[in-house]
Amino acid sequence: MKTRLIASLSTAALLSVTLFSLHAEEKGGWQKWFADGTLSGGQVISGQASYKVEDGVLVGTTVDGSPNTFLAIGPFKDFELEFEVKVDDELNSGVQVRSHIAKEGDPAPEGSKNGKPLPAGRLYGPQCEIAINGTAGDFYDEARRGTWWSILTKTESVRSDAAKAAFKKGEWNRYRIVVKGDHYQSFVNGVPTADFTQPGDPEGHIGFQVHGIKKGAGPYSVRWRNVKFRAAK
Repeated sequence: MKTRLIASLSTAALLSVTLFSLHAEEKGGWQKWFADGTLSGGQVISGQASYKVEDGVLVGTTVDGSPNTFLAIGPFKDFELEFEVKVDDELNSGVQVRSHIAKEGDPAPEGSKNGKPLPAGRLYGPQCEIAINGTAGDFYDEARRGTWWSILTKTESVRSDAAKAAFKKGEWNRYRIVVKGDHYQSFVNGVPTADFTQPGDPEGHIGFQVHGIKKGAGPYSVRWRNVKFRAAK
């Protein structure tokens, strides 16, 4: 009986700790994406790359000849997003924010580089870059304007030497992305890497990108862990 009582008390204590941890997460408004081993309700669009979750880590892997692929979740308005990411040197990646899924019959997106409609299912909009070439943390206007938001908004001064060197090749890198109203910010390993204002995308999807590769290359992978999201107040 004494043994059972101790075991029951231990179980109760463990349950209390677990509930306290969950309550702390809920109190802060944070959601832990992919921690349960699922794709957190995301849909794979635009290409054929594969996505899976291994021990809470989202793994995106290239498929020979596939165009850019995204695991899209949303839509959302104002939010904070934090994660750690590690990418194979041969691959670049990114995370879309407030991005849009083209539908059949849609006109070309406003500001489109070539003025042509996008194929149905194509994700387009602001993308926070993941790369080893010095562009990490900058935002690219994916499949639309085809250029950097730091150039479009004349905020290139944010792209300091420290910002360009913030991403560490072959390591896990910490990202923080904050989007409130028309204001976009990103930080890589604590270093400010983007800070601009643009009103064109008030709501949209978050999308975890696996970049397309040439036929005969790869496979390469990008991995995200400790992915946390919360709606901003």
